[in-house]
Amino acid sequence: MNVTRHFSDTRTPEGRVRFLLSSDRVQLRAEGKGWQHQSNHQSLEEAANFLAVVPNIPQRLYEQTLGDLEQQLAFAGAA
Repeated sequence: MNVTRHFSDTRTPEGRVRFLLSSDRVQLRAEGKGWQHQSNHQSLEEAANFLAVVPNIPQRLYEQTLGDLEQQLAFAGAA
């Protein structure tokens, strides 16, 4: 059974970015007013790097997402 779980979920007034993990891929989902993006990646690092080239991502949402992702990675590493 392939279970998908939320790894990171960032929300700002400009939009939302989520990283969803499953056993064989990472889904990047981003959305805001009038736009949305969904892509699959081989790793969390690849998905985070790809976020930089997703059209319509406001700078504030991008920066907050990276901060939240870094915090979640630190938390997961401490567990």
